[in-house]
Amino acid sequence: MIYLDNAATTYPKPRPVIDAVTRALRVYGANPGRSGYSMSIATSEEVYRCRTAAAGFFNAPGPECVAFTVNCTNAVNYVLKGLLKPGDHAVVSSLEHNAVMRPLDALREKGVTFTKAEVFPGDNDSTVDSFRKAINGRTKLIICTHASNVWGIRLPVERIAALAHEYGIRMAVDCAQSAGVLPIDINGSGIDYLCAAGHKGLYGPMGTGMLIAPDGGSLATVIEGGTGTQSALSSQPVTMPDRMESGTQNVPGIAGLRAGIEFVKARGIKNINRHEMEIIRYMYDEMSKMKYIRLYTRQPQPEYYVPVLSFNVGSIPSETAGRLFAEKGIAVRAGLHCAPEAHRFMGTQENGAVRVAPSVFTGIGEAKQFLFALGRIARDNH
Repeated sequence: MIYLDNAATTYPKPRPVIDAVTRALRVYGANPGRSGYSMSIATSEEVYRCRTAAAGFFNAPGPECVAFTVNCTNAVNYVLKGLLKPGDHAVVSSLEHNAVMRPLDALREKGVTFTKAEVFPGDNDSTVDSFRKAINGRTKLIICTHASNVWGIRLPVERIAALAHEYGIRMAVDCAQSAGVLPIDINGSGIDYLCAAGHKGLYGPMGTGMLIAPDGGSLATVIEGGTGTQSALSSQPVTMPDRMESGTQNVPGIAGLRAGIEFVKARGIKNINRHEMEIIRYMYDEMSKMKYIRLYTRQPQPEYYVPVLSFNVGSIPSETAGRLFAEKGIAVRAGLHCAPEAHRFMGTQENGAVRVAPSVFTGIGEAKQFLFALGRIARDNH
């Protein structure tokens, strides 16, 4: 199988990730932070190693800022529901995933409002100005994607964060498509809440994610329960990361996530990004020469895009095209990609689109095989 669905979950996983998960199941079999015997302590140490690795990777103030979640969506929910109260207003972009839009829709029923700021691909000045115009006197949070999971369009989050802080507003970023693909510096970027998936560009297992928040202790809690600390209190601890980590953690997943972070660090984000962008730009250039293929963006430039590309094949429904690729042993993603806002942005909400996304393991030969199959599908169905 040629796997080009890495924007959903990277596959294959690096060998060190698989080994770390296997070792955790064998060696770290006790609850971390709950007991004083050696296996429990060793498990706690492994969790802390991942916390430290993540803090260093994203240049967070310290490991205590890193709270583990089951995915990026959970992290986004913790921020939105922990910060916004009735009467508050938020600003989002016109490219958001349902991970942002559905929690906001639920909060709207409780008196929270939000405004969508238009994104202008390749024109960061206009994008930032659009966010500025969306702010009002009740705006408490700007939350936006770092990069669209459908079109690969990057948002200038550092400039948007500076804008937010100019007005005394908090900044949250959905880094599901950027963590491990783009360099992210929490201290230098002004991001208050970084929400990340572990199973995508960080090459960790599914069921892992992070909320990295230097001031996460100020968020109201969405889930309360046992943390292994301050157990005599009936209220949830106020300090991070305990405030956001109730119940037994996914230790095998966290161990695999640590190995994934170390893998990306060793390969180098710039090297990974360069490789994946070369694959995507090659695909784009070849597809632009093909009959019946519809592309929606300009040729992806690294400063404005991440290595994700969506398209359609003539009048073929995107999900039909996805099935035809699957029959040829090629894994792509078709449909709305859980991001109807991004499809409304391009006018593709009725048919969706077919998406390809390479990984560090994708070779140029696989790209050529994909292009050959694409040509056959286009010719055979028109």
